[in-house]
Amino acid sequence: MASSSGTSSGSSPMIHRNSGSEEDLMALMHQRKRKRMISNRESARRSRMRKQKHLDDLTGQINQLKKENHQIISSLNITSQHYMNIEAENSVLRAQADELSGRLQSLDEIASFLNANNGGLHAAAADSSCFNEPNNSFFDPLNLSHLNQPIMASTDMFHY
Repeated sequence: MASSSGTSSGSSPMIHRNSGSEEDLMALMHQRKRKRMISNRESARRSRMRKQKHLDDLTGQINQLKKENHQIISSLNITSQHYMNIEAENSVLRAQADELSGRLQSLDEIASFLNANNGGLHAAAADSSCFNEPNNSFFDPLNLSHLNQPIMASTDMFHY
């Protein structure tokens, strides 16, 4: 029995030693678990900060793009208004050019008619003594040289 009591007495400190090392192991595991929790919390905090920064960056980018979009729309509206003004002015100028072209064609027809008939009328007028007006070529109806002059127009005369 001595051996059994020696064995039992020898196993008793071993249990205490195992129990102490289990406590140490539990304490070590608890410490590691606690460090992991702290590390995870810190990692989650950094992740939330990165997420918030990313969200703030995207919000700033949205605001910047909205501002640029507004500027582009304003510029487009101004350009469209200028285009419409120029288009209206071109329409007026085309109408004026058509009118002047028609006038010029009418004057050319009159001038060519009068020049074609000028030879016979001028000779008859020279023989007639009833034309006693002063020799002013502008008022002389048989002298049509002033009708052959080109008509000059200035763009300033069309501004209202």
